[in-house]
Amino acid sequence: MSQSTPPLPDAPTPNRGASASNPPDMSHSVLTRLRSGDPDAGRLLDELYRPAMLRFCLGYLHDPMESEDAVQEIFWRVLRSDALPDNFRPWLYKIARNHCVAVLRERKRHHADRNPLPTESIPLDQSGYLTRLVRAEAQHRLAALLAQLSPEENELLRLRYTEGLSRKDVAEVMDEPETTIKSRLFEAIEKLRKLAGASETSSR
Repeated sequence: MSQSTPPLPDAPTPNRGASASNPPDMSHSVLTRLRSGDPDAGRLLDELYRPAMLRFCLGYLHDPMESEDAVQEIFWRVLRSDALPDNFRPWLYKIARNHCVAVLRERKRHHADRNPLPTESIPLDQSGYLTRLVRAEAQHRLAALLAQLSPEENELLRLRYTEGLSRKDVAEVMDEPETTIKSRLFEAIEKLRKLAGASETSSR
């Protein structure tokens, strides 16, 4: 077994349960209806994925109205697509990510200066290291630590732990090998550990 990519000790475990923000994996039902041309497919897509897509887009765009428009555009693209791959959920997130990045590029052309990856985007109800950190310190302390990570590191953590995607699915969304994603996630969490340790030392 290769030892080039270390495991993720104490990494938060994505929430696999059903909730308003993390829907159960109903990809097969959605796909079946989309592929058959069922007129209710759009309604099902909206019911299952709108809350998660709104949160995801808001994490990039920081604008509720713009995020609503983005979700409408994303769903429109899904409903018009002939692709509809079996791995529907990561495909949907990839469409969403690409659209948000395009919106940000257009915004940048108009000299808007916003951070597309808010530091508050990592959930506070995950198990493992991040939860222990939040319980020990105030939420703003976690935000301050996450602000010291790169936008790319924040994006990886959001996809993995906020959206609950597997490392394989994150790799698909990001167009990178799974081994690379695993390594980068490990490095991001280790960086958080070191930042937290340095902060605790300096506050004494």
